[in-house]
Amino acid sequence: MTDNKEPCGIDDDSLLDSALVDERSNSFPVGNLNRTETQKKWYREPFHRVFVNRSLHLEKIKFYGFDMDYTLAEYISPAYEKMGFDLCRDYLVTMGYPQEIQEFEYDPSFALRGLWFDTLYGNLLKVDAYGNILVCSRGFQFLKPSEIYTLYPNKFIQLDESRVYVLNTLFNLPECYLLACLIDYFMGQREAHSDVTSTGIKLGDLFMSYKSMFQDVRTAVDYVHLKGDLKRLTVENLSKFVQRDDRLPTLLVRLRENGAKVFLLTNSDYNYTNKIMKYILEPLEKTENSREWMTYFDYIVIDAKKPLFFGEGTVLRQVNTTTGALKIGTHLGPLKPGQVYSGGSCEVFTDLIGAKGKDVLYCGDHIFGDILKSKKIRGWRTFLVIPELVQELHVWTDKCQLYTRLQNLDISLGNLYKNLDSSAQVKPDISKVRMAMREVTHEMDLAYGIMGSLFRSGSRQTFFSSQVVRYADIYAATVLNLLYYPFSYMFRAPAMLMPHESTVAHEQRLVVENPEKYFRSRQGSLTPSSVVDDIPPSPRPKMERTTSNVPHARAETPRKVTHNHDEDDSEEESEKSS
Repeated sequence: MTDNKEPCGIDDDSLLDSALVDERSNSFPVGNLNRTETQKKWYREPFHRVFVNRSLHLEKIKFYGFDMDYTLAEYISPAYEKMGFDLCRDYLVTMGYPQEIQEFEYDPSFALRGLWFDTLYGNLLKVDAYGNILVCSRGFQFLKPSEIYTLYPNKFIQLDESRVYVLNTLFNLPECYLLACLIDYFMGQREAHSDVTSTGIKLGDLFMSYKSMFQDVRTAVDYVHLKGDLKRLTVENLSKFVQRDDRLPTLLVRLRENGAKVFLLTNSDYNYTNKIMKYILEPLEKTENSREWMTYFDYIVIDAKKPLFFGEGTVLRQVNTTTGALKIGTHLGPLKPGQVYSGGSCEVFTDLIGAKGKDVLYCGDHIFGDILKSKKIRGWRTFLVIPELVQELHVWTDKCQLYTRLQNLDISLGNLYKNLDSSAQVKPDISKVRMAMREVTHEMDLAYGIMGSLFRSGSRQTFFSSQVVRYADIYAATVLNLLYYPFSYMFRAPAMLMPHESTVAHEQRLVVENPEKYFRSRQGSLTPSSVVDDIPPSPRPKMERTTSNVPHARAETPRKVTHNHDEDDSEEESEKSS
């Protein structure tokens, strides 16, 4: 990647600096590791990066698990989503919906993963981590703030599963857009007796509630995926809908060569899994040395029924790979290479392969079914696949001038209040700056799509973003990015700075009056500060201890490392450092 663009104007001490790549350096800087001057960290190419929320040492991973759909098997977008949309739309017609809806065409610029659908009011909601509404649309109409406040007091909604449906997966993109199309269609019917209410649309003597439309769309989606033509059309047109990448066999081979076990854990049935995996792992023209796809894995589990798999699970049964039928009875083990198993539970599976929670790194695309449950219930390390990162990184780098403009506007806003305190009688006019900030933020959002970025709306992070931070230890656009790291690599999470840390420069030396009133540090700590050293000891009466049953009158100052900040620190390493 060459640096042909104009500089983005981002200061070195900005938080945005963590997203920049120092292309001039080809190796980790060597020198005195204790020196304090700032060094530029070297990063891989942005599209090859694996991003880190919690530190993870690959050397400690003994088992690598993979989902199939959108993880190992990358579906070609938007062709695949368009096919799913068309099939669901056409099935709704067979359910009694008007023939006119067949004019709907899938628009990839509208649908966005992570949105909430409010089945009561029929709104697609983009919310932050706490349920505060950032964007609200009914059909294709975006609601004004005053309209949002009318429906949602304080622009807030609780995640009530009986009312709110979270569009978590890439499979949800077609239904997300289909819901918007249907609501827009019925809202646009200008019949004499039509009436749009907050919970539905009245058309003469017919009332179409938003909840009933949602239930019909869900029925159509389930039918298309389970009984319809989606899988049949996919396997009949593999080159059109499924991406082949020669790097995938290389990754799986290298993982096993480095001593790790590799398993496939998918919700798909055997016949579909077999055809997809053959296409992405086996050569199109077979030779005597060609490998079958099953030989790339130590264990294979299909029909896992995640997230149920991570809880009570189902019966573990062996699959007849010739017929695809399940063998009778519960399989008690052991799990053998070259064999395929169906169902089971995480508890049974990990016992049979001899794995512990943190021994496993599981890679999947479903924030709830793959990542949240495996992390929360079983303690597996997690790798979230986010294909949308390709576009997110492109906009982040290509539209850097917008971020620069926003930073400059923020500086202008601060300058308007410069040297003003509570005694000021003047009121600066900030209307123009605020309007300019809104326009730039809007332009930034539209650079991602009609519903904006997957991860943020302006300066606010989305609910999806918060789930990624909370449950995904690492994440990337594809699992293939693991190829660009040694399997001894230590993924170290960057510092998560709060506003009082990110907006106050280290050079701004603060002189504190009466430091003993505020500082809790002790002299003689492991890493003493010159500021703390200047604090006079607080006067306290000298007491002579005699015989006492109290072992310690006060806590002793630690002389060894006691604060282990990395979740991936082992007990052995902690003992060595102490």
